[in-house]
Amino acid sequence: MLFTIDVGNTSINMGLFEGERLTNSWRLMSGSDRSADEYGSLLFSLLQHNGIPISSVRGAVLCTVVPPLVPVFQEVCIKYLGTKPLVIEPGIRTGLRLAVESPKELGPDRVANVVAGTKLYGKPLIVIDFGTATTFDVVSSSGDFLGGAIAPGITIASEALFTHTAMLPRIELVCPRHAIGHGTVAAMQSGIMYGYIGLIERILKEIVDELGDQPHVVATGGYANMFTRVVPAIQVSNPDLSLIGLRLLYEMNKIDGKDGRT
Repeated sequence: MLFTIDVGNTSINMGLFEGERLTNSWRLMSGSDRSADEYGSLLFSLLQHNGIPISSVRGAVLCTVVPPLVPVFQEVCIKYLGTKPLVIEPGIRTGLRLAVESPKELGPDRVANVVAGTKLYGKPLIVIDFGTATTFDVVSSSGDFLGGAIAPGITIASEALFTHTAMLPRIELVCPRHAIGHGTVAAMQSGIMYGYIGLIERILKEIVDELGDQPHVVATGGYANMFTRVVPAIQVSNPDLSLIGLRLLYEMNKIDGKDGRT
């Protein structure tokens, strides 16, 4: 079985694949102050709770946008899973041409998303990842990763209202029934949710106009399902897209049991 780990700024998405099938997935809060043993104990407990023997894990693949956590999770994989992980980094095979100014600056999670997106849904493609940041990643009909757009995530906007104002509360991020809020919480939900719906729809329109083509639009990340319900342009939600991409990247870059590099 293959263990996949996507470490973000606020959450860690982990999955276990048997062949092409995702058999288990977990989402944890991330923290750079945790040790490899703390993460390893959590991982051991998750596998044990699901009746999965450690010995069944034959490989691991890791991507993270938090560089200090790379050696931490390398140690976790080696010490607790008994396997050295493939780390998604510049130079990795992707099957796409990275038509951006500086490929080294691309977040590995964005690469994993578009690799999975093109495999599952075809090209041209736009992947919207609703994470700590809201990212829009674009692949042309010829398979070029063109870049995209990055906006603050919706949780950042919500927390900013709470932390930088004296009287506004922390709220639940749900779409209200009405744009006119008859109380503070409802008004904040209206401003944040309808504001982000407008942000998504406008950025999508601008990207599609520049692309000159009709792309598949896929949502992923923690709020993917919610925004798929309220933004008609989003055709499908797949919260596990990065994990699927990690599996595909692992398969592209393993040659005779060794990591492949271009």
